[in-house]
Amino acid sequence: MKTNKLLDEIRQTMTPEMKRQMELSVKIANRIYEILEEKGLSQKDLAHLLGKTETEVSRWLSGTHNMTMATIAKISAALDTDIVQVTTRQRR
Repeated sequence: MKTNKLLDEIRQTMTPEMKRQMELSVKIANRIYEILEEKGLSQKDLAHLLGKTETEVSRWLSGTHNMTMATIAKISAALDTDIVQVTTRQRR
C-alpha cells in the first residue's frame, strides 16, 4: 500500500511529458515481453542474443529505463520483430 501511495505522489509531480514518456517506456517493455513469450524466449535468452548481461536487460524491461532508439533497434533486430510501429498517412 505504501508503494502505491508513493507512486501516486510521484505521478502528481510529473509533467505531462514525463508521464507520457513513462507510459511509452512501459508499453515498449510490455511489447518486448509479449514478443519474448511468443518466441518462447527468456530475458536471459535476449541478453545472450544482444551480448548483454541479464541485469542490463532486466533494467531495460523494468519500464522505467529510458531506452535509446539504438537500443530499441538492436532488440528489434535480435528478435527479428518490430517492437515499435510508426504509422504514416498517405500523402495526396
